[in-house]
Amino acid sequence: MKEAKSVKLNGQQQHQNGHLSPFKFAKLLDPEASWDKDQLGDVLHWIRQAVALICGLLWGAIPLVGGIWFVTFLAISSGIIYGYYAMILKVDEEEFGGHGALLQEGLFASVTLFLLAWVLVYSLGHF
Repeated sequence: MKEAKSVKLNGQQQHQNGHLSPFKFAKLLDPEASWDKDQLGDVLHWIRQAVALICGLLWGAIPLVGGIWFVTFLAISSGIIYGYYAMILKVDEEEFGGHGALLQEGLFASVTLFLLAWVLVYSLGHF
């Protein structure tokens, strides 16, 4: 019991000194965790970047061409993001600006990364 209090006290002192406490990966799957707008935005952004890189590399390696695959990427990416914040984290989207704001988080950067990876892998591997 005393150790738990000292751990909490150390965490509070760390915040008072102006340093942020380390991010805990267990929080990523905890529906009871509290999120502020910046933290949730960062997590959604980086999940979307990972999906973009994986899809871009996969699309280029297979080799897929056409606009339908771009739309498929957008659907997959948005579906994963929606599933993550609505079903896994169970956050109230209205506290974070609604579905539009959460679904838009990291979208344009991920489209850029997806297209870059797709075109590079396709061009280098198939020409």
